[in-house]
Amino acid sequence: MIPFLFLFLVILCIGMSLRTLFLPEAMIDKFLSWRSFVYLLFMYVTAVIGFGLIYFLLMQSGYAVLAETGTKAGEPEGLNLLFTCVYFSGITMFSIGYGDVVPLGIGRLIAVIEGLLGYAISASFVFRTAADIWKRRSLG
Repeated sequence: MIPFLFLFLVILCIGMSLRTLFLPEAMIDKFLSWRSFVYLLFMYVTAVIGFGLIYFLLMQSGYAVLAETGTKAGEPEGLNLLFTCVYFSGITMFSIGYGDVVPLGIGRLIAVIEGLLGYAISASFVFRTAADIWKRRSLG
């Protein structure tokens, strides 16, 4: 029960972090500033760690959502499993994988959602920046 409560809290944190993409007053300086870069960086870090924790919590609850290929050691455990989950999350968010860790079962759906989210974050950030530049230029 506790892992699912923690899972809910992680998903809530990811949602709260990403909601600012769609709020017009969320970012004050929207032109490729240091502030905007740090904002984008924190969004990615939050999403990568959040999805990594989702994979980790599901694995700790007994669901097989990830498998490492090419390793002779057994299943990763404890801190090694957490690092593997966050690593897989980062690779999925930014490049859709190397193939050394593969999703299984429901992990495939989560990985697809994470990959789409990775593209959506960068696309919406670029779109918002371009729209703000166009808006400021047209107001002159």
